[in-house]
Order: sequence, then structure tokens, then C-alpha cells
Amino acid sequence: MFLDRKDAALQLARELDEYRQQPVVVLAIPRGGLSLGAIIADYLGAPLDVALSKKIGHPLNKEYAIGAISLEEAIISDTHGISAQYIEAETRRIRNKLRQRHDEYYTDKMAEDLEDKVVIIVDDGIATGNTVKVTAEFVHKKRPRMVIVAIPVAPADTVLRLQASPCIDRVVCLTPAKHFRAVGLFYRNFKQVTDEEAIKILRDQKNDKDPSKRNLKNNQN
Repeated sequence: MFLDRKDAALQLARELDEYRQQPVVVLAIPRGGLSLGAIIADYLGAPLDVALSKKIGHPLNKEYAIGAISLEEAIISDTHGISAQYIEAETRRIRNKLRQRHDEYYTDKMAEDLEDKVVIIVDDGIATGNTVKVTAEFVHKKRPRMVIVAIPVAPADTVLRLQASPCIDRVVCLTPAKHFRAVGLFYRNFKQVTDEEAIKILRDQKNDKDPSKRNLKNNQN
């Protein structure tokens, strides 16, 4: 059980300590992942960027992911009883949302260059892993040195699937849960992160011109 996203981020950051002297980019999945990503980026002295990918929810239960989409990639893992028209419509809708987020997040900055970098993909927890998987596939095409997935909690079988991906070099999961129902059940405080808060986190981080001077103490106050 984690107190909140800050507690989870601090624990993850310590597990990633070996990467402090390496060329790292922390790639957070919005919105909750940005809260963790900012703390981890501070700890590692690394830039923070955002992963523009989003799950496709089942038509009868939007929280259940049947796939995930980025601006360039798509993974559909469960199409049983789901029409092609629904998937096409959701793909268009989600990509429009992702383009809108891109315009909001990158008003005055460019995305980080991922080539030959240790890219750490961060989220506040995952269920199916589809969003992380499509993100890793997108990152892999950018020719990084290494792709790491860092998460506080996930189902144990999802962790195994991610570890088997040819696009992921390492998975750091603090709690690979055998009995999993929802990410929020592993947090005492799992308050939703708003779009405005997510945008502010990313912009504040990008306005720091020298990430090597950041200190973990800034996140412990």
C-alpha cells in the first residue's frame, strides 16, 4: 500500500538510483504518471517528457482496456464482440484528444530526443499494460539505448507480458500483485490528476534549464 503518488515515486526513484549518471529521459504517461515522473526526473537529474498514448476502453466498460493508441501506433488486444466501427471511431476520437494534448504540452518546447538515451516510462500503476506496451513500441523506434518501465503496481501476469516484449529491456515494479482489481486500491490517497495539473507539472519541469541541479529534497518538503 502506497500513501500517495509521491510516496510511490520516491520508492521507485530509489530503485532506479543506478541510472543517475546515465543519459536518461523520464517519459511519463499522463495524467497520473506525470506526478511520479516529475519526482523521479528530479532524483535522477533527468529531463521529463510526456508519453502521448491512451487506452481504448471496452464499449460496455470504459475502464477495461481493449487496446491502446499513440499518435503513430495502435495495439488492439481484445476484439471479441466489438465492432470494427467502434474501434475505428474510438481511434479517431482518441487521436484527436492526443493531438490536443500535444498542442497543450508543447506550446513552447520540443519533445525530448530519445536516441541513445535510457528512456524510463513511468505510470502510477497499470492493469492490462496495453498503454505502456504501445508507448514502448513507439519509443523503440526512436533508437534509445535502453527502455525501462517503472511502475508502483501491476498484475503479476501483466509484468510478465511486459518483460517478454522485445521493445522493453527492464521492468521495475514495486508490487507485482497476484490479486489485482484496480490501481487505486493500492493507494491510500489516489486523487485524480487534472489536465491543468498535468500541464503545469510538465511546464514547470521544462522551465528548469539545468536538471542536473535538481535535488530530491525539493520533493520531500
